[in-house]
Parts: sequence; structure tokens; C-alpha cells
Amino acid sequence: MADLPVFDPVFHQTVRTRLAALLRFDSRSFSELKSALGLTDGNLDAHLRKLSSSGYLHSQMVFEGRPHTVYQLSESGIKAFDSYVANLEQLIDLAQIGLKK
Repeated sequence: MADLPVFDPVFHQTVRTRLAALLRFDSRSFSELKSALGLTDGNLDAHLRKLSSSGYLHSQMVFEGRPHTVYQLSESGIKAFDSYVANLEQLIDLAQIGLKK
């Protein structure tokens, strides 16, 4: 029997998976993330804090028009998210093999 992949619990949560996908290649502001995900301020803030405390997220204050914070995955966050996606792909492959047997 094939070994099942182990998932990073930080990303293995729907909102944080979606956040990481949005932040994998581009930085985005709090309001952009809130709008894209349909979250409340408090809910989005809690998920951003979880990613940040894990070392997976960078934030930076920018002064374009008005001051605001932008977020992007850190280098370790990108590596961890890419590993998470690879584990999902492995699980899908295992499920498809199992369905064919």
C-alpha cells in the first residue's frame, strides 16, 4: 500500500489554502484579499496572523496614494505551499489509481 502524504496543517485549511494561492506569485493588499475571499476583517486578519506566525507570510507597509499593507508569501511560505500542492497531487494520483483497481 502506498504511503499517504502528510499535509502541512497551516495550509490544510480552506481559507489559508486560497490565501496562499492568491499570494503565491503576487503581493496583494488587505482589501484585495478581503474582497477576493469574501471574508470579514477579523476573519482575514486571523488567517494572515496564522500564516505570518508560521513564517510563511511577509507584510509591508506601502505608501501609494494612501498607506496600506501588502502581503506576499515568504520564501519559506512558497516552498511549504508548493510542497502542500505536490502532496495534494500525490493524494489525487493515489485516489485515481485506487478507483481504477
